[in-house]
Amino acid sequence: MYVLALDTATPALTVGIVDTDSGVVLARRDRVHARGHAEVLVPYLLECLAEAGLRRQDLGAVVVGCGPGPFTGLRVGMATGAAFGDALGIPVHGVCSLDAIAHGEEGDVVVVTDARRKEVYWARYADGARVEGPGVVKPAELNTDGARVVEGSPDPARLVAVAEPLFGTVPRALVPLYLRRPDAVETAARG
Repeated sequence: MYVLALDTATPALTVGIVDTDSGVVLARRDRVHARGHAEVLVPYLLECLAEAGLRRQDLGAVVVGCGPGPFTGLRVGMATGAAFGDALGIPVHGVCSLDAIAHGEEGDVVVVTDARRKEVYWARYADGARVEGPGVVKPAELNTDGARVVEGSPDPARLVAVAEPLFGTVPRALVPLYLRRPDAVETAARG
């Protein structure tokens, strides 16, 4: 099965097409930029399909990273993934972005991503299984005792690997992992 995998939870936008039979990423696009995911997500998605030699109808599922991440970033990726899946009539599965980064890592690992505001999103893993978190803290407050710290953004193959046990099941609603209130404030509330 060919799966579209995308994540917009970190400053790095990730889009890829994964062949689940071989585990191979057929095409991928990455862009490290904290803002502007909305402008490039669909063009990157279409480029990946073309590079893989596939049509939209060849896809069997969509996997979306659900954070934790910033409000706008998560909404861009999740709405795009959901709309694409709905238009094609294929399932859309959401996974924790930190789980995808940790997938395949051995030992005691703390995964961190940029949460802006001089904070990090984090979760702790033992041999790839989440044992604590996710949470958001200032880096100085993060307990990494005895753990190897892993930073970055999800890889399309790891997003799909985390979602694979969900394939063949009825997809759950996509739920973003917001760990704090949005930065935006309504005009009336500004006073």
